[in-house]
Amino acid sequence: MKGKKIISPDEIGAHCDHLRAEGHRIVFTNGVFDLLHAGHVQYLREARALGTYLVVALNTDGSTKKIKGELRPLIPLDHRAEVLAAMEMVDCVTWFEEDTPDEIIRMVKPEVLVKGGDWPLEQIAGREFVEARGGKVMSLPFKSGDSTTNIVDAILKLSSS
Repeated sequence: MKGKKIISPDEIGAHCDHLRAEGHRIVFTNGVFDLLHAGHVQYLREARALGTYLVVALNTDGSTKKIKGELRPLIPLDHRAEVLAAMEMVDCVTWFEEDTPDEIIRMVKPEVLVKGGDWPLEQIAGREFVEARGGKVMSLPFKSGDSTTNIVDAILKLSSS
C-alpha cells in the first residue's frame, strides 16, 4: 500500500518534520472515509485551506470495526487510501490501528488539527498535544444528511423493496 502520497506510520513523522523545515503549515485530520460523498469532499477542501499540506490518517479495518461495527468498513484500507490519495486537496495519507489517532498526531505534530462538526472540541483526540505546541484545533461545520451510514441505509432500503 505504498504510493507517492501514501506514507506508512513508520515514515510519517520524519516526512512531516522535513515538510515543516521547508516552511509548510501541516493540517491533520482523520477518519474512516469509507464511502466518499460530497460532505467528505467539502470537508477535505476546507481542511486543506487551513494550511499548506493536508495529512489524512485513516482508521485501519480493525479499528473501524471497533468503532463502526462488524459490517464496516465496506471498503478495505488500501482502497480507501488509494481513493483519498487521488484527491487533489489531500497531500498525504497514512493510517492508524489504535482506537484514537493520538499516537499518529504526536508523530505528525500538526499546526492545525481538524475534525468534523459532529465532534465537540473537548472530545477531539490530540487536542491537548496540538494546543500545547501552539497549534490550533478546529471543528469544521458538519453538513447534515451527508454520511456513509445514510448512504448504506438508502441502499439497504432499495435492496429490500
